Amino acid sequence: MLIVGAGPVGLFSVFACGQLGMRCHVVDALSEPGGQCLALYPEKPIYDIPGFPKVRARELVARLKEQAEPFSPTFHLDTLACGLRREAGKLIVRTTRDNEIYAGAIVVAAGAGAFGPNRPPLEGIENLEGKSVHYWVTDPQAFRGKHVVIAGGGDSAIDWAIVLSQICASLTLVHRRQKFRAAPASLAALSQLVDRGSVKLRTPYQLDRLGIVSGRLDHIDIVDLDGSRESLSAEILLPFFGLSSDLSALSGFGITTANNGIPIDPLTASTNAPGIFAVGDVATYPNKEKLLVTGFAEAATAARSAFAFAFPDRPYHFQHSTDRGAPSLEGSMV
Repeated sequence: MLIVGAGPVGLFSVFACGQLGMRCHVVDALSEPGGQCLALYPEKPIYDIPGFPKVRARELVARLKEQAEPFSPTFHLDTLACGLRREAGKLIVRTTRDNEIYAGAIVVAAGAGAFGPNRPPLEGIENLEGKSVHYWVTDPQAFRGKHVVIAGGGDSAIDWAIVLSQICASLTLVHRRQKFRAAPASLAALSQLVDRGSVKLRTPYQLDRLGIVSGRLDHIDIVDLDGSRESLSAEILLPFFGLSSDLSALSGFGITTANNGIPIDPLTASTNAPGIFAVGDVATYPNKEKLLVTGFAEAATAARSAFAFAFPDRPYHFQHSTDRGAPSLEGSMV
């Protein structure tokens, strides 16, 4: 099986396919499994996962990786699936690493598609990316004792301002508007931090220029709507201006797309292209609820449908996980 996307639903697809004895290769554009959950809001609590009254995104991803691990998935990270041909009953997928993966079927769990950050138009920013400029946070402790500037007005900007204000030397939040687009509870917590001086608020301001000294970020110039300027001491810049998503890498797969999604038959998770299935946020059908639990259910459906496509002569014997015993591919048919 080839799974396109290593977010939560992609990781659960490894488990669902493994339960049927199928090995998986997983392709993802990011440098580690976890998708947008891990890239954008690893510390954010999630409340709609069955059995977890509250679980942080980072912990959920860790649990899903642990659940998939017994089935020994092969990950191809920092990689896109970019081409497909059919040969002798196999689907042969080409990647941007010039590899070819032979699969019996494909499950697309691409979320909103391959995504990248919306970069602010600042001269020299590319040379600082991954060092002084980060578009998502993987390890908050890396910013301990640093002078941090966060730019943006959405949930990611507010949530990380709250978290990082507890450990960094200084934190300034810059937003081009007076109003923020975040949960009321988060805004209330931010207001308290501003009142205590733990967070400096600069609104309505925009990033204007990076001050780079000896190849490192030293300060950031900001400007308001009247042209007034201010220079902020900064070792770290976190621009949270959202992500741009793209499904164009799958254009050669023969899949019908509509409104940045892939229409599927909800009874089978099948797309219009034989042997290709879609699950999670990328999959669309009437009255769909875009919840993780919906994607997990679609993954189980897709695994069964993919098994039937890849192995039409093999009987499908449904087993509860308790009947199978401890998860493993030992003794599997595939």
